[in-house]
Amino acid sequence: MRAVFQWNLGARSLELGKRTLIMGIVNVTPDSFSDGGKFLDSDKAMAHAERLLEEGADILDIGGESTRPGTKVDAGSAKQESPAASAAKPENSGNATTAQEELRRVLPVINELKKKHPSAVLSVDTYKADVARAGVSAGAEIVNDVSGFRWDARMAKTIAELKCGAVLMHSRGHPEDWRTLPPPGDIVLLVKRELKEWVEKAVLAGVRRERIVLDPGFGFGKRFEENYPLLARFDELQAAGFPLLAGTSRKSFIGRTLARNGKEVPVEARLSGTLATQTALILKGVHILRTHDVKAAVDAARVADAILLAR
Repeated sequence: MRAVFQWNLGARSLELGKRTLIMGIVNVTPDSFSDGGKFLDSDKAMAHAERLLEEGADILDIGGESTRPGTKVDAGSAKQESPAASAAKPENSGNATTAQEELRRVLPVINELKKKHPSAVLSVDTYKADVARAGVSAGAEIVNDVSGFRWDARMAKTIAELKCGAVLMHSRGHPEDWRTLPPPGDIVLLVKRELKEWVEKAVLAGVRRERIVLDPGFGFGKRFEENYPLLARFDELQAAGFPLLAGTSRKSFIGRTLARNGKEVPVEARLSGTLATQTALILKGVHILRTHDVKAAVDAARVADAILLAR
């Protein structure tokens, strides 16, 4: 059985473990691997977010920057520059997205959602402290940081000051490095060890343990074959003593497994494979599933939760 937690989001808590919660993805980006450009317009993003709520999403994760393989991240400037200095830069530096541009994309959606759906639980998907602070000020209660608070040296302290919920995700290196990373050895042991180290650093910076959820980061610096040990041994992550989140939705390792005629299936043909991974994750103890396909995930989770309960 899964451990039950109360995830402290500041003004309220979410119960995790009695049933699987579904986090719906709202990408307000031009280049996300699955739906880049579809919801870049804030009105379209808002309509999409409301549809996900109607389909049963417990949390909406709103992101304004893609971290697909090969993407450059604006990590150095986030560590060294003030918001004013960042705002003075061009909107995009190479392939990176500045904090200014990221905020231009996500804040209208967060503001409108909180106005129309004040009880909705919103997460801002960012590795930048400035974006995290502005997103929480606008109404988000969770910061989902794919870098595990590492790409912006100010992030852990910012989370501590905001007193919000946080997802600390494991990622190897930066997206532009992922294709050339050396083999990790035992990927599960690596993820467990590094998540433990990063959590302790966050706690030392003032982030309270009851505000943290861990994510092993499927696909983030993990090659195709390295994701399956993480799935098969996902239950080992429960030993860390934190709630667990996972996002396998439409990932390329699923597309390769489902390859037809030697070709990876496109993202729109990966739902069945995604549901297989999500069911496995629930049976291995995941608390939250991050997904593009909310309605299907809600239905699958209801059945998988019933199996889990029957144990």
